[in-house]
Amino acid sequence: MKTFITILITAVLAAGGTWVYTIRSHTSPAPAAAAERKPLFYQSPMHPWIKSDKPGRCTICGMELTPIYPGEKGLDATGGENVVALSSQQAQVLNVQTAVAKTQPLVRTLQVAGMIDDDATRHRIISAYVDGRVEKLHLNYMGAEVKEGQPLADFYSPGLLQTEREYRQLTGDLKKNTGLRLRQMGLSLDQIEAVADKPADSLISQILSPIGGTVVGQDVYEGQYVTTGAKLFEIADFSTMWFMFIAYEQDLPWIKTGQAVTITTPSLPGKSFAGKITFIDPNIDESTRSTKIRVELPNPLVNGRRELLHKLYADAEVQVDAPPVLTVPRSAIIETGPQAVVYTDQGGGAYKQIPVKIGRRGDTLVEITSGLKDGDKVATNGNLLIDGQAELNRSFMTPASEPMTVAMKETMAGEISEPQQKEIRDFLQTADAMAAALATDDLAAFNKVSEPAMMKTADLTESLANLQLPKGKLEALDNSRHFHGSEDLKSARRKFLTFSMAATDLLTPLRTMKGFPEIHIWQCPMVSSAIPGAVKKGNWIQTGTRPNQNPFFGTEMQDCGEEIKP
Repeated sequence: MKTFITILITAVLAAGGTWVYTIRSHTSPAPAAAAERKPLFYQSPMHPWIKSDKPGRCTICGMELTPIYPGEKGLDATGGENVVALSSQQAQVLNVQTAVAKTQPLVRTLQVAGMIDDDATRHRIISAYVDGRVEKLHLNYMGAEVKEGQPLADFYSPGLLQTEREYRQLTGDLKKNTGLRLRQMGLSLDQIEAVADKPADSLISQILSPIGGTVVGQDVYEGQYVTTGAKLFEIADFSTMWFMFIAYEQDLPWIKTGQAVTITTPSLPGKSFAGKITFIDPNIDESTRSTKIRVELPNPLVNGRRELLHKLYADAEVQVDAPPVLTVPRSAIIETGPQAVVYTDQGGGAYKQIPVKIGRRGDTLVEITSGLKDGDKVATNGNLLIDGQAELNRSFMTPASEPMTVAMKETMAGEISEPQQKEIRDFLQTADAMAAALATDDLAAFNKVSEPAMMKTADLTESLANLQLPKGKLEALDNSRHFHGSEDLKSARRKFLTFSMAATDLLTPLRTMKGFPEIHIWQCPMVSSAIPGAVKKGNWIQTGTRPNQNPFFGTEMQDCGEEIKP
């Protein structure tokens, strides 16, 4: 019996051992499998909308893609408040289209309207030189065409008749002087020479047309007695007409003398006339803020009449162009706020908002004076929808700012004293040196230049204590001043980030005060990629003319950052 029990126990233990061995043999690979963590995807830290399912480099900046594992949130793919990332499907739905900013002539067609007038330099009013009576009119209707020297009227004047008789009888200087009197009485040189052959019983003289042209005014009739200076006829030369139009201030940068103008008039449908701008009136009308422009048009006789009539209404197109300038399509410009912006294609479906300054506006293009460069791709369609999404991004990302008290406003309007200026300059010198050391990955230099940071910060906060600044900002900077040497760049950058954010938060409002030293505050939009767990955006201070050098990424991405203007 005992032997049987022993055998039974042995069998049970053997079976149990076999079962345990079997279970272990099937479950032993589990730890190895758990250790094999596979990334969900890879993402660019600089351009987070760039993703890939395998390792590689960013197609925009060339940085190594960062693996994102299960359970990790990943980088913000929106690209920040000024960048909108769209999938290919979203871009297709929005019908996003782009164009390249490039240097090319800027063309504009000005549509203008005006009046066709006669040439003022060829317009004459014929008046009576002496008292007399009009015996006969050779032209007695308006619109008659006359030639230079053609008789207009027969005129009887006793005074003129007496002078002609004296001229025939005199010789020498007396005759010469009498001839001058006849000139003053309205006779031409040819008429004076013909006085000698004039019959003695002739009582009249003729009034001749001084120019060829069209009669536009008649103020005398046969048998009418007129006195010296009375208006008789008005003649205008219509062989060359002036098209006069109004140009407003915003059009004047485009208009220059010599430019070609194409003119049409309702009286001659389907026909156009070409002329050139010959004069720009330098006097601006104060009420309309405009001036007059003159275009000269040849107007020959066609079938015995002039095609362009006097005082016609006309429309015109002024073809103007400018030397090659940097341009983008007009549809790329968005002006819904205080400044004009465009959205540039960053690649990978991302569009970044860029403020631009615009110059002249052409028919289809706009001149860009700053903000873009040749080759930049800008959104020309769908950009309004992109701008709306960017506005939503800003509303979610921008934290509520601390309201400025009355005391703070009074402080900002004041002046920084000379002792305060000295403490600020000393502090800025130390902060700039710390940033420069980290930007070049020089840990030893950072530890050395950060040694006086504790004392310089204390001196600064003490000197600014009377400026009614928020107590929390002063305390934040004071608490971040402890630098006692860092073992590696990672810890140095983490300490510097806290110190730099507190410094810029305190000093930024003071930049508008009189006497504040000139500084440059830069912002890195992706500090959290360089310092895990840190804020997304980080600021730092630079002085002098040193170019942008990012202290958080160092030599890996030294030029990452945008300057924050006062």
